[in-house]
Amino acid sequence: MTKKAIKQIKRALARWAYYFFYWFFSLLPVNFIFMISNGLMSIAFPFLINLRKIARESLTIAFAKEKSEEEINRTLHDCFFNLGRGYIEMFCYIQRPKLILKKLRLTEGSLKNLENALKENKGVVGVSAHFGSFPLMLLHLSKLGYPVHTILRPSRDEKIEKSFQAHRSRMNFKTILSYPRYTCIRQSLTVLRSKEIVVVLMDQNTDAKSGVFVDFFGQKAGTPIGAVVFAMRTGSPILPMFTLRDGKDSHKIIIEPHFYLEIKPTDEETLQYNVQKITNIIEKYIRQYPEEWSWMNKRWKSKPNSSNPS
Repeated sequence: MTKKAIKQIKRALARWAYYFFYWFFSLLPVNFIFMISNGLMSIAFPFLINLRKIARESLTIAFAKEKSEEEINRTLHDCFFNLGRGYIEMFCYIQRPKLILKKLRLTEGSLKNLENALKENKGVVGVSAHFGSFPLMLLHLSKLGYPVHTILRPSRDEKIEKSFQAHRSRMNFKTILSYPRYTCIRQSLTVLRSKEIVVVLMDQNTDAKSGVFVDFFGQKAGTPIGAVVFAMRTGSPILPMFTLRDGKDSHKIIIEPHFYLEIKPTDEETLQYNVQKITNIIEKYIRQYPEEWSWMNKRWKSKPNSSNPS
């Protein structure tokens, strides 16, 4: 069997699993779903061999000198269980939108920080990561009436992507697809010039052609530059925002005070400095709450070359 055929089979299985659980969770009471979530994750966890291998490698890169093997194993376990609960909650909440306002809350000062950024009347570049249940955070802000647009990579499965897009439209969850790249840039700048919010996830691996290499847990990591480019072109403030689990099935949203880019002698230096600054903020949250980050991303996959400014 060819690699292409295997990949198609895996996508089909994932698609039908998605359809099944979406239907299955629509039939059950929410409290019962949360009650059995640990059992479902315990069943799935041993089968996620490749993802567990990637996550362990990432945790070792980040914490080999700081955490024991037992601590790394515990973080690995908690990371997967939090991720699984996050998916289960998404299934539940998109079918029961009222829960989004009930199960998430803004921490003290977060709402003021968000309002202060918007009062600048230059649009807002929100920066976040695959940290906690970040889609629920964005849905919560949309439910509160804030004009939030999120840049997301479309699913490789076109059928699944159509289903996702239908859910987003129904929930008024505004997205900007990350490609085609020109369209993404144009739409993002239009949103910012309309004094609205564009949220960019800054923790995905990229190469030297579309990003810069900055320090992340002591290793060079290829990092997207989109958020900084948008701020350079529009003068928009940058607003760090994160969500983390606050109990078994509730979450808190933390929004830090906004800041502006620090301008350096050249555009390249401005990009490098500010991408590093944002990455430092993301690393701070991951260090404090390592079980909340998606360690199965190959964050250090790309390697810097001699032509990279870093």
